[in-house]
Amino acid sequence: ELESDLDLLKKENELLRQAIESADGSVAELESELDAAGVSFEKAEEVEAPVPAPPADDAQAEWSPAQVQPDGHAMEEIYGTPSVPEGDGTECLRFDPTLWSHADHIKERYGRYRSLRHAIDENEGGLDAFSQGYKKFGFNRGEHEGKQGIWYREWAPGAKALALVGDFNDWDPKPEHWAFKNPFGVWELFLPDTEEGESAIEHRSRVKCRLESESGEWCERIPAWIKWATQAWDEVQFNGCYYEPEGTSEPGVYEADKKYQFKYNRPKKPSNLRIYECHVGMSSEEPKVNSYLEFKDDMLPRIRDLGYNAIQIMAIQEHAYYGSFGYHVTNFFGVSSRCGTPDELKAMIDEAHRLGLFVLIDVVHSHASSNSNDGINLFDGSDGQYFHSGAKGYHWMWDSRLFNYGNWEVLRFLLSNCRWWLDEYKFDGFRFDGVTSMMYHHHGLQMAFTGNYDEYFGMQTDLDSVVYLMLANDMIHSIFPNAVTIGEDVSGMPTFCRPVAEGGVGFDYRLQMAIADKWIDIMETSGSDENWPMGDICHTLTNRRYGEACIGYAESHDQALVGDKTIAFWLMDAEMYYGMEVDSQNDVVNRGIALHKMIRTITSALGGEGYLNFMGNEFGHPEWIDFPRDDTYDTSTGEFIPGNGGSHDKCRRRWDLADSDALKYKFMNSYDRALMHLDKAFGFVNAPHTYISRKDEMDKLIVFERGDLVFVLNFHPYNSYTDYRVGCLKQGVYKIALSSDEGVFGGWSNASKWTDAEFHTQDGDYDNRPCSMQIYAPSRTAVVYAPAEWCDSENETVPGLGVKEVGPYYSF
Repeated sequence: ELESDLDLLKKENELLRQAIESADGSVAELESELDAAGVSFEKAEEVEAPVPAPPADDAQAEWSPAQVQPDGHAMEEIYGTPSVPEGDGTECLRFDPTLWSHADHIKERYGRYRSLRHAIDENEGGLDAFSQGYKKFGFNRGEHEGKQGIWYREWAPGAKALALVGDFNDWDPKPEHWAFKNPFGVWELFLPDTEEGESAIEHRSRVKCRLESESGEWCERIPAWIKWATQAWDEVQFNGCYYEPEGTSEPGVYEADKKYQFKYNRPKKPSNLRIYECHVGMSSEEPKVNSYLEFKDDMLPRIRDLGYNAIQIMAIQEHAYYGSFGYHVTNFFGVSSRCGTPDELKAMIDEAHRLGLFVLIDVVHSHASSNSNDGINLFDGSDGQYFHSGAKGYHWMWDSRLFNYGNWEVLRFLLSNCRWWLDEYKFDGFRFDGVTSMMYHHHGLQMAFTGNYDEYFGMQTDLDSVVYLMLANDMIHSIFPNAVTIGEDVSGMPTFCRPVAEGGVGFDYRLQMAIADKWIDIMETSGSDENWPMGDICHTLTNRRYGEACIGYAESHDQALVGDKTIAFWLMDAEMYYGMEVDSQNDVVNRGIALHKMIRTITSALGGEGYLNFMGNEFGHPEWIDFPRDDTYDTSTGEFIPGNGGSHDKCRRRWDLADSDALKYKFMNSYDRALMHLDKAFGFVNAPHTYISRKDEMDKLIVFERGDLVFVLNFHPYNSYTDYRVGCLKQGVYKIALSSDEGVFGGWSNASKWTDAEFHTQDGDYDNRPCSMQIYAPSRTAVVYAPAEWCDSENETVPGLGVKEVGPYYSF
């Protein structure tokens, strides 16, 4: 039936074409006859076609311009060159002279780093070449004895024999499919193309290596450097997949089974990182696993419109267990096949770059899945190939394996993995997961860091791991100067965010993890709102080392997981099911929405030099994340853990709630959008000037300056203050640039940009500030004041935001 419908459509199109040609011919014949008869006529004046309206994609072009490149333009990578390390590593101590008491430790680790760099330069041709192991290991097209074909190389020093098996040989290795082992424990195999010039292994066909361990046992493993691993619908285990498309698409054009060619240049490194933490698989509104292409088409425009300038993508590295949230990696060089192919991911990243979005990958080098069937655990049959042997190589809480960062081939594997994601997929940087676990022999377990320097620089510090992190940051920043690295460290390791050349660990940012814990602690233990501690909030938000940048966040994916609660759920709980209609009045919901906006305001403004939000939390996504899972047991306690029947119902994002005009979720969504655009206009998130002038425990009011802006937050549950005097640095006239009390944000408009009120400063010391002004501070409201010359209440390009044009310090 489908074929007949298509045939019918083709016939109709052909008849239409013939009719048009016939009509054109008739008109031309009539014109000739009239001309021969001496009848003159004038052709109708051609009317210029109207300029089409700009596409919806450009509706926010003023705030979020998209990159434009000519047809055929291909992205060109610009590489840097690693420099020779110098010095003794003590330059990082200039920010904190008290660290000189532990200078010997810092010199020791820097000395190890320099020695390792020298060895890499001497034996591997430098850090640049060493970090491109993927061009040698795994599957690569190449030549041998004048023949074109496939090279396969695998480091498996503990194996006695190794063969390649798969669909290409019906899983039965022939004599020519057995590899040879070189003196360095690397197995090598060359498979020449057929006489017809076809590849010995078909694109997208299944492959594994079959090897004999030292004990004589035979096993099959997915190649450690595999680019793609897939799971058939009727199989439990994954298989390696030989991925080598033959053709190449035009730049910026995705075509199935063709190599994707990047078109758009990398965005410049943002001065103010506003990170949207996201998970492709659970990004759909429907209860399913979403795809890279769907994320490209549906999610990227939403993120851009919200005002974020970076996305941090979780669960890209292949992980056999979906419920691990991507943190139990099995295939380090493979993209998660649940969401699509490697080239579909590339198309998604290229589109993000077109929209101006910086793209970070959540990379896991702190541990690996203990799954030996699908991953690299026990790869060659030995316990200590990639990992430490025995208890030292096992993380009892995570049920995972711990890398031996002192092993040369492990360093090649991990450094090349960093380079792979930057070079092959054009990611712009990393969030390194679980760094605290890496840096200490105790892995941060049952350890409360007090700030005593002996906790960071002593026998409990794993220097091999720290030196690996220094090497990784050195390679990333020297070869990709535009790249950004963020470390998930809860310990507060000094020098963590100082450059490697100074003797630091080399990260650009540390995740400020204590902030989210503080908000949960306040909501869980404070009782009434009158008990919220203004001073404690300010201390937690600003408690970070000078000269070491942090990413602040009120909540991330950790707080959204099953067993925990998001901030919105802590504030409103079950009332979110009943009181979110726009025309309803619910005291719990009204309080929750008001505080949700205030928490995000003060966290973004004081919590760091960058800001992060997890997907959906901007609009107060209800409930928790629960991945589809079966019944299981806790590996450390043996406790039975019931599953959810494999349901995706709570493993999705309910965008319909935020988009509905009938529900109050839209208020939180709109406020978060305005807040992010305020940072675009004024750059307050990373502004060098920060001063907290008031932390009033009685009035429950916090006043602070960030850049040119003055923030006034009244946390009091019922007291509003008229003619309240607040200090400020700069004299002049101020106006309201943003108020959480705007009607468009679900407020009461008691403090609103629409009043267009001017607030004139008065000279004279107040709260240790040279100037002050009198304002109205409604209860449970955050109000941001800006210099009047940069305020425009009539500018509604971002509803609720009162900024003139795009502000004085606009930055995408």
